[in-house]
Amino acid sequence: MALNILIIGDIVGKLGRRTVASVLPGLRQTRSVDLVIANGENAAGGRGMTPATIDELRDAGVDVFTSGNHIWAKREIYPVLEDESAPLIRPLNYPPGAPGRGIHRDGHVAVVNLIGRTFMGDSVDCPFRAADAALEQLADASVIIVDLHAEATSEKIAMGHYLDGRVSAVVGTHTHVPTADARVLPGGTAYVSDLGMVGATNSVLGMEYKPVLERFLTQLPNRWDPVKIGPATFNSVFVTVDDSGRATGIERVDCEVPA
Repeated sequence: MALNILIIGDIVGKLGRRTVASVLPGLRQTRSVDLVIANGENAAGGRGMTPATIDELRDAGVDVFTSGNHIWAKREIYPVLEDESAPLIRPLNYPPGAPGRGIHRDGHVAVVNLIGRTFMGDSVDCPFRAADAALEQLADASVIIVDLHAEATSEKIAMGHYLDGRVSAVVGTHTHVPTADARVLPGGTAYVSDLGMVGATNSVLGMEYKPVLERFLTQLPNRWDPVKIGPATFNSVFVTVDDSGRATGIERVDCEVPA
C-alpha cells in the first residue's frame, strides 16, 4: 500500500489551528496526501485538547492526532481518549489505568504514540519495550508511523535505530524546534528528531516570550499563554511509503505564514 503521508509538528493554540486551516488544504492537494497526522497536545490554549479543537482541526484536514504529556491538561478530553473510534491517541507507555490508548489503526495503517523518559519528569514505562509490545499487536499492519514525544534527541535517535526496518517512520515531537536530520535509515525507516511546531514565529515555542523570560530570570512560577496574532510557522515532514511499508523518502515541508 503506497502512501503519501504528511506529519505535522505540535500545534500551538488558536494561531496554530488557524495556520493549519490555511496551509493544510493546499498541501493535501498539491502533494496528493493520503494521510495527515498531527501532534495536537498544545492545540487548546497552548496546553491540552478539547473536543472542539479536534473538530476544528479535522475540518482543516487532519486525520489522526498524537499527543504527549500535556494531553491531560483539560479533563473534557478524557471521554474522547476513551472513545476507540476517535482519531486521538496518547502515549502508549503511560501506566495502566490512564485514559485512552496509544495505538490508532485503520486497516493496514497504524499510528503509535510513545513518550520518552529522559528529562521528561513523568514516571512512565520504557518506551522501547512499549514499542516492542505494540509491534506484536501490529504484526499484520503494513504501514506503522511512530511519534516519540521526547526531550532528548539521543533518546529519539536511539528509538529510530531500534525500530529501523520494523516501522515505516519514527518522528520526534515535544521540543517545538524543527531539526535538520530528516533521512531514511538503512533499514527503510524514515526518521526526524523533531517535527517542530505550528505556532507563532515571534515567540518562545509558540508562547508569549515575556513571561518565559520572567521565569528564567526569577525562577518563580507564572502563566504562559500562546501568541494569538502575528506571523506563524508551519513545520512538517512529507513521507512516502512503498507497498511493502518501507519509506522511500522523507522531506521537510516548512513555511512561514504572514500575519
